[in-house]
Amino acid sequence: SLLAGCGSKAAAKTEAVTITVFAAKSLNQVMEELIAEFQKTHENVSVQGNYDSSGTLMVQIEEGAACDVFFSAAVKQMNQLDDTDGLVVEGTRHNVVNNQVCVVTYKESNTKVTGLKDIKKAGSIALADGSVPVGKYTRQAMVNAGMLEKADDVSKISTTDISEALGGVEINECANVGAVAAAVAEGAEEIGTVYYSDTFGYEDNLEIIEKLPNSLTGDVIYPVAPLKSDDISDAEFNASNEFVKFMSEEKAVKLFEKYHFSMS
Repeated sequence: SLLAGCGSKAAAKTEAVTITVFAAKSLNQVMEELIAEFQKTHENVSVQGNYDSSGTLMVQIEEGAACDVFFSAAVKQMNQLDDTDGLVVEGTRHNVVNNQVCVVTYKESNTKVTGLKDIKKAGSIALADGSVPVGKYTRQAMVNAGMLEKADDVSKISTTDISEALGGVEINECANVGAVAAAVAEGAEEIGTVYYSDTFGYEDNLEIIEKLPNSLTGDVIYPVAPLKSDDISDAEFNASNEFVKFMSEEKAVKLFEKYHFSMS
C-alpha cells in the first residue's frame, strides 16, 4: 500500500490513484478480468484499460497520449517505445504470454480452404493491416510459406499485393484483430486470421481451420512494461509497477490460460 498523511493522531490513509493501461486488442477480454482481480487487493488503485492494435496504441503514446502501462502483442512496438523513444522504465520490461495465429472461418461456411496454403480458395478474407501484429505475423507466415515474395519489412506488404499474389481474392483490411474476428464470426467474410485467444467466446460462431506453427509466423510474444512520464506521481508509478508484477502471479496466469494464452 502507498501511505500518505501519516501522523501520531490519525490513521494512515491510502492515496487513491488511477493508472491507464494501453493493451493490444487481443487482450481485451482477459484484461478486464485481470483488472477486476487486481483491484480486489488494490482498492486504492483504479485501472483504466484502452484497447486497440499495438501499432495504433504505440503511435498514440508517441503523440503524447497519457499511458502508464503498455502491453503489446508484439516486441516490435515495445522495442520502438523502449530503444528508439526511451519511454520504457529501465529494468521493468518483461515478456508475459505467447499466442498463436489461426486461420478461421464461420461455422457451417462450407469453405474449401483447409489452411493457409490454399487460403486463396476463399470467396473473401478479413485481414489486419501490416501495422497490426496479427497482420504482420500473417504476412510473415505467407512469406515463409512461399506465398509472398520476401521483404525487408513484411509489415509494409500491402493488402493489394497480397490479393494479387493470391489470384485476386477479395480482402477486407481491418484495423485490429477484434475487427477480423467479428467480420468472420458474423459471416461477412469467409476466412480470417486471428489469434487463438480471439476465438474465446466465439466457440459457437468460429471454426479454427489451422493453427499456424511458430516456424511460419515467428514467436508471438506479448511484452509489458510501465512507461515514463514527467507528470506521474510516485503513487501512480508504484501502482503501475505493482500491476505489471501482478501479470506474473498465479491468479493472473490462470486467467491468461483460460483465454487460450500460454505463458512465456
